[in-house]
Amino acid sequence: MTISVLLADDQALLRATFRILIDSCPDLEVVDEATNGKEAVDLARIHRPDIVLMDIRMPHTDGLTATATICADPGLDTTRVLILTTFEIDEYVAQALRAGASGFLGKDVGADALLDAIRTVAAGDTLLSPQATRTLITRFLTTPTPNAPLAPPEALTTLTAREREVMALAAEGHSNNEIADQLTVSPLTVRTHIHRAMTKLGARDRAQLVVFAYQTGLVTPTPPAP
Repeated sequence: MTISVLLADDQALLRATFRILIDSCPDLEVVDEATNGKEAVDLARIHRPDIVLMDIRMPHTDGLTATATICADPGLDTTRVLILTTFEIDEYVAQALRAGASGFLGKDVGADALLDAIRTVAAGDTLLSPQATRTLITRFLTTPTPNAPLAPPEALTTLTAREREVMALAAEGHSNNEIADQLTVSPLTVRTHIHRAMTKLGARDRAQLVVFAYQTGLVTPTPPAP
């Protein structure tokens, strides 16, 4: 199965570079290019891509607004947004995740890491955070946002004790292999628990599951190191 990718970035050279790289892989295909957030939303509705590779800073409609629109559109429920950003702007990453983005990468990402990220997010398996994962997660997801809707704590009652345990470890930034080692189970078992938790909570992917973990109080916020 070919993974379809929509590129959304106002830099023509960067789009061209990504297109060449992505189209060189037999399992990946760029279906179109957008130069701003409005175009990204319009083209996403036309092509219904598996992945939108979205820049945050774009003219007119920015990537954050476009991400929120795409993720809230029932007709795009199978489309995942992978954000391109710089890690110095933590509040942008926070807003992107809250808006429904499935992961994020630095713009200086290597070719192999980018391709792996697209495949991983398309599979719905992993919250991508290649640099300083745990620090970033605790920083942006534990910062209160005025008027932001919160997942009710009672939503967790649908989960088994093991599912809550696995969900909490995932929210702390642990990989499936790390969780498996800690709980003395197989990575496949961990993946099964995560997918069951996602299904029960209506989470579209692992990233949203992490957001739910903080919003429901399953994970206790840890202040970032000074």
